[in-house]
Amino acid sequence: MTVAIFAAAGKGRRMGGDKNKVLMELNGVPILIHTLRRFAECKNVGYFIIIVGENEFDEVNHIVKNENLPPYKIVIGGSERQYSVANGLKALPENTDVVLIHDAARPFVAVDTIERVIESAKTYGAAIAAFPEKNTVKVVENGIITNTPEREKLWAATTPQGFQTKIIKEAYNRAIADNFLGTDDSSLLERLGKSVYIIEDSYENFKITTKSDLKMAEYMLRGEQ
Repeated sequence: MTVAIFAAAGKGRRMGGDKNKVLMELNGVPILIHTLRRFAECKNVGYFIIIVGENEFDEVNHIVKNENLPPYKIVIGGSERQYSVANGLKALPENTDVVLIHDAARPFVAVDTIERVIESAKTYGAAIAAFPEKNTVKVVENGIITNTPEREKLWAATTPQGFQTKIIKEAYNRAIADNFLGTDDSSLLERLGKSVYIIEDSYENFKITTKSDLKMAEYMLRGEQ
């Protein structure tokens, strides 16, 4: 079975205010619900694990209980995203063979992208969604450019990121043992020398992080209706 873990315990500081951004409404519906509905369209995902802050458990339970979702479990997160996902991994059903990890603040992921990540994870062990970098990226130290990487080799990682269960559990256990904190899930495999495959994603699958992102998301939803 394929299980989707949704990282929804972030504080959303860059959005401003004290409300978790995924609980903010987008055209009258919480961002989290938009994201869950998109995954519910994918018939290859059989179970959801929704990771939330401790003080948001009741609110999330209230807003998802009447949704037409696969079986799900709400799990309390940790102080960092990586610790939250680790809690989600501990809650996986025993028959889980593929794990998808997705930022709950990415409601525009395409069902086709989800399905391709699942298939690649089944085949290769690990695969992530990403899109080619369009901008010239600079490496900067102390306010001075030290390097300009070849743009053709640069990809911006998104989610979902998919893994065979044994592989991602091993990577997380090693990271905890080594006190290593990665910027995304695939980085935990990279440090162990594991291969991670890329599935080309759409630029529409952006993460809602700021108020301007929220305005863009509202514009995109109006275009879909």
